Amino acid sequence: MRTQRVLILDDESSLRTALFRVLDRKGLNVITANKIEEAKVLSQGDVPVDLAIVDLNLPDGDGIEFMTWLKSINPATEVIILTGHATIESAIRATQKGAFHFVTKPFNLEELMSLIEKALTHKKLQQENQQLRSELNKKYKFDQIVGSSEQIQNVLRLIERVADSDSTVLVTGESGTGKELIARAIHYNSPRATGPFIPINCGAIPAELLESELFGHMKGAFTGAIANRIGRFEMADGGTIFLDEIGDLEPSLQVKLLRALQERSFEPVGSTKTVSVNVRVIAATNINLDEAVEEGRFREDLYYRLNVIPLQVPALRERKTDIPLLLNHFMEIFNKNKGRGLTGIAPDALEALTNYPWPGNIRELENLVERMTILKGQGSIEVSDLPPKYKTIKPVTLDAGSLEIPDSGMDFNTAVDTFENNLILKALEKTGWNRNQAAALLRLNRTTLVEKIKKKGLTPPGEVAP
Repeated sequence: MRTQRVLILDDESSLRTALFRVLDRKGLNVITANKIEEAKVLSQGDVPVDLAIVDLNLPDGDGIEFMTWLKSINPATEVIILTGHATIESAIRATQKGAFHFVTKPFNLEELMSLIEKALTHKKLQQENQQLRSELNKKYKFDQIVGSSEQIQNVLRLIERVADSDSTVLVTGESGTGKELIARAIHYNSPRATGPFIPINCGAIPAELLESELFGHMKGAFTGAIANRIGRFEMADGGTIFLDEIGDLEPSLQVKLLRALQERSFEPVGSTKTVSVNVRVIAATNINLDEAVEEGRFREDLYYRLNVIPLQVPALRERKTDIPLLLNHFMEIFNKNKGRGLTGIAPDALEALTNYPWPGNIRELENLVERMTILKGQGSIEVSDLPPKYKTIKPVTLDAGSLEIPDSGMDFNTAVDTFENNLILKALEKTGWNRNQAAALLRLNRTTLVEKIKKKGLTPPGEVAP
């Protein structure tokens, strides 16, 4: 980071000299002026002024007016106003115009140096926060969600529509499809972008600790609670809380979460005091909450509270045209991060990866590219470079030559429907009626398969369709 620059604007030569010597010894880039016009020229160089120490009464004008001008060209500049004739009105005026502090002459040099240090630290933190926000915005802009397929473009269009609102969003999709990336994109493209984004995985924390993680606790509330602690909801105040794997939430906590969503308030564990927060809620799950509600594992009222705006993230096998784009995207990232030089992928290797069902979705693809970046290092990825399981998948072909069409003709829609029924039944029988595994075999989204089963009235042997 560059050396911080300080401007001293005062018509007292001895004061300018004394401050210059002290600040120069601290390694700061110090410039001095005794008139406003000279200070304006010095302030418009390539290096911006981080802090200006300005006398209120100058030979050619008013120090507060100069401060207003200086902040118009660089709003982040901190200003300390000095004056030998302080009044309450001038102090209020300086503060209202954005002065960091107002100091009366004569002043204690040590106290002024402490104030200067605080102002420069504040300026540095502002720069770092601005840089961080810029990086976050860059990282989570829509173009970081890679894909040109219609499936992912539909998701992007929905994100654009919902980002500006405060409505609760329920992101659904298989593990590894990028649900948290979607949630972050919504947050960092919303009016809450400068507020915190607080994620919590509801399935990764033991049930007995999760309530404390969500809502905080008071000292002595339970064994090990040695101090007060705020929870994720309170951390997210003014921003967004992301409740990942919400379908794994225990029934007792579902009730407390429902109240927190309804009231936007809660009581920390061991407290009778209600804490109110202003948060946006984005939840995500890889299970079918409709089924969980039907089976009594998830509260219906909580489901409807969460499912205000549903957003389904497609599995990678449903957007295979995006695989080449994702491969290039991850190659660029890992080439840069690991100092490697992968240049692309051979056509037959790309065909093998396109035919692979990707049960781990984008996360699995990212891990594969990272592995190839390290092991291959340079050049183009060939089929021989791929782990065995990625090379053995062959596209299924159907032999239309064995199909007999009677002379009297046949109903096309009925034949297609019958063929689809047989395919689904074979997949279900092969997996013991495990819908997740059957959907993976058929490379369908699980919810799509469940809808087809219900619509067609397909049931396991011995059961009767409802």
